[in-house]
Amino acid sequence: MNELFKIFISSMLVDNVVLIQFLALCPFIGMTTDVSKASGMGFATAFVIVLATAVTYPLYHFVLEPFELTFLQTLTFILVIASLVQLVEFYLKKSAPALYSSMGVYLALITTNCAILAVTLNCISKQHSFVESIVYAVGSAFGFLMALVLMSGIRERIKIAPVPSFLRGTPILFVAASLMSLAFGGFAGLIK
Repeated sequence: MNELFKIFISSMLVDNVVLIQFLALCPFIGMTTDVSKASGMGFATAFVIVLATAVTYPLYHFVLEPFELTFLQTLTFILVIASLVQLVEFYLKKSAPALYSSMGVYLALITTNCAILAVTLNCISKQHSFVESIVYAVGSAFGFLMALVLMSGIRERIKIAPVPSFLRGTPILFVAASLMSLAFGGFAGLIK
């Protein structure tokens, strides 16, 4: 149990997919204009991350490895992720049309979100068991969600802050993101 907790905290804080690995920066900047959009995108992506890991792990270990087709893992994982995103898109369109329309093109971008592919590939490369892979995926998903919500909160504060004219817009976002990344870098000594 202690090892699973280490994997969870490590994937969420120490090895955060956005702030430490610098993946999925497009939704990190594009979907953090307000907290509701950021949390919606974060939950949708988190769902796909966990589900993709749950599907790709057995697919890799019970199909690709035994038939010596591991060279197809990236292609296979991308196809699985694209299929899962379509399911999420259909679900959101029916159950939460306001969130679906507010996410716009970014919902389709979940398909090409490199964080999802990175998490599935990391579970294989780190040789996690199935349970450890799910814990790693959940931790990574919460880390992604946390990064989006934190950035959206910062952006709401930036709207009312007296930002110098040369930093307004995108430059201040990247300054804020770099400071967040430095702060998360401080978690590096947390897990031994």
